[in-house]
Amino acid sequence: MQILNSKVIKTGLLRLVELILVLSLAFLWVILSATPAYAQDKTVNYSNTDLTNRDFSNADLVGAVFAAAEMRGTNFQRSNLSNTIFTKGVLLEANLEGANLSRTLMDRVTLDSANLTNAVFKEAIMTRTRFYDTDITGADFTDAIIDPYQVSLMCQRASGVNPVTGVSTRNSLGCR
Repeated sequence: MQILNSKVIKTGLLRLVELILVLSLAFLWVILSATPAYAQDKTVNYSNTDLTNRDFSNADLVGAVFAAAEMRGTNFQRSNLSNTIFTKGVLLEANLEGANLSRTLMDRVTLDSANLTNAVFKEAIMTRTRFYDTDITGADFTDAIIDPYQVSLMCQRASGVNPVTGVSTRNSLGCR
C-alpha cells in the first residue's frame, strides 16, 4: 500500500511540475511575442502596395518595409533607407541618387534603369537583384553581398567616388 501511495505521489508531483512548466512557457511565449508587435507598430510598411511615381525624396524611412511593392519611377533621392526591406520590389527607373541604403535587404529586386548615383549600400544584402542599365556612378557597395554575375556586369561601367564615404565604386565592388 505504501509503495502504491509513493507512486501516486511521484506521478502527481510530476504532473504538477509539467503543468508549471507548460504555464511558464505559455506565459513567456505571450510576453515575448508581444514585444516584436510593439516594435513593428513603429515600422512603416508599404508591402504589396503600388508606389509608382511617388515622391519620397529627403524622407527618413529607416527600417521601412517595401516587400513586393511596385515602385516604378519612385523618387527616393537623398532619403535615409538604412535597415529597410525591399524584397521582390520593382524599382524600374527609380531615383535613389544620394540615398543611404546601408544594411538594407534587397533580395530579388529589379533596379533596371534606376539612378543609384552616389547612393550608399554598405553592408546591404542584394542577392538575385538586377542592375541592368543602372547608373552606379559614385555608389558605395562596401561589404555588400551581390551576386558575382551582377558584380562583373557592374564592374564594366563602375566609376566615380562616393562624396559621403570617399570610396570609389570600383573598389567597393572589388573590381580588378
